[in-house]
Amino acid sequence: QVQLVESGGGLVQPGGSLRLSCAGSGFTFSTYYLSWFRQAPGDKRELIAGITTTGTSLNYLDSVKGRFTISRDNAKNTLYLQMNSLKPENTAVYYCNARARLYEYWGKGTQVTVSS
Repeated sequence: QVQLVESGGGLVQPGGSLRLSCAGSGFTFSTYYLSWFRQAPGDKRELIAGITTTGTSLNYLDSVKGRFTISRDNAKNTLYLQMNSLKPENTAVYYCNARARLYEYWGKGTQVTVSS
């Protein structure tokens, strides 16, 4: 059974940091392009960061460049998103996504709330 399970979300003050994790199972994790998306209430789900299978190429939404870092550990079947200098507008449900040529999988999301 394919699973992507996000963790690490929570409530953080503006300027704080969180590290999200996404554990994959039931598929060949290392062969999938991985991404983090987020969806705020009333908004469309948007892509914020992506990483190639070997981690050699990273892509970021402009508004998170320099503050968020995506990484992966294929030995642990885990994707990460380090988020620093968080802002209230970063409040959203964060989802991980795994995509290959024929298949695409989503996690159920983890809530991130940035508020004082």
